[in-house]
Amino acid sequence: MQLYHYPFTAMASPCELRLYAESQTLADAAAEAAKADVIRIEQTYSRYRDDSVVGKINAAAGGDPIAVDEETCALINYATTAYTESGGLFDISSGVLREVWNFKLGQLPSPAAVSFCLKRVGWNKVHWDAPNISLQQGMELDFGGFGKEYAADRAATICEEHGISHGLVELGGDIRVIGSHPDGSAWQIGIRNPRDPEVAVAVIPLKTGGLASSGDYERFMVIDGKRYSHILNPRTGRPVDKPMAGVTVVAPLCLLAGTAATVAMLQGEKGAPAFLNDMGLPHLWIDQAGMLGGDLVPH
Repeated sequence: MQLYHYPFTAMASPCELRLYAESQTLADAAAEAAKADVIRIEQTYSRYRDDSVVGKINAAAGGDPIAVDEETCALINYATTAYTESGGLFDISSGVLREVWNFKLGQLPSPAAVSFCLKRVGWNKVHWDAPNISLQQGMELDFGGFGKEYAADRAATICEEHGISHGLVELGGDIRVIGSHPDGSAWQIGIRNPRDPEVAVAVIPLKTGGLASSGDYERFMVIDGKRYSHILNPRTGRPVDKPMAGVTVVAPLCLLAGTAATVAMLQGEKGAPAFLNDMGLPHLWIDQAGMLGGDLVPH
């Protein structure tokens, strides 16, 4: 079997498929189908497109309900469960907070601006009666918190349907493996140091399932010596106070790993370890002091 590499760009991220196959023809067909579906998911659920499902739902806010298709129903049901299980921390209506938190400007929004924005946040304010959904005036949905992970799982499934038994899907750091290497060895996934991206703090072997990471390093600003990360708490409308520097979770699905990592970040340094232990999923966390914890810490 030969290993074939397929780098591409999607969802504003560098992506790659690594597929073992007995012929390039077989690998090419699987890769093309998988990439096409990733692009389809991006276009279907992009909040930036007026013609996307999310764009149409958001444009109808304050008006009549919109009927959605079966795939979208499943994703909204997943988001509803994640909202309930996380006590409201995983909330796909919280994207409007970006309007007041602009990390490129490097200035804090006024408390009044945050309070005004918070009135338009809350999955409990959404009327969801499958397949019909309606938002209150000014509300928006954003599938960005789990769309990439869902796409990684879908891409892996499509590769398997095309006869691939050994491979790896990576979409901007979100990973789903399709079995081990042909010799039975695990894929070695490097976890970068949140404060020094060139350095790996751990290498996680993966033979099955998905892996996702979340951290405070993607977008942040420092004002008067205090670091504000892009991890925004939908209940307060403000960045999480003292979040973990980074969290990595392994789960049967990349979708589940990503949601768990995101919710752990929203728990802050105090709550994340207990939350991750309760989830019962293999994990690794790095706190602000650079200390590592979790059952994936290298020995």
